[in-house]
Amino acid sequence: MTEFSLSDLEKIVGERARSGDPDSWTAKLFARGIDKAAQKLGEEAVETVIAAVKGDREHLVSESADLIYHWLVVLGLSGVPLSDVLKELESRTGRSGIAEKASRPKG
Repeated sequence: MTEFSLSDLEKIVGERARSGDPDSWTAKLFARGIDKAAQKLGEEAVETVIAAVKGDREHLVSESADLIYHWLVVLGLSGVPLSDVLKELESRTGRSGIAEKASRPKG
């Protein structure tokens, strides 16, 4: 089995978004814009949480895949490359989550 990465998925999402294929869910989401994509991301987040709380491993895996996909669609529509998010995560690895949260501006 080959290793599949989030970068691979980001590339696929971008290609499908630009395809204009009327049978592509990704192309349709991009055409409908950020509001619809963000709505779908929120729905998938809720479904992922429900699966986790229920202890339903199979649905947790499936909903997590949906969540990550829709997250990448929202990033793409927003012009935010995955690499920016990964850089942010990398910058946080040298400090505790509590310290990182405390350093954020209040508001």
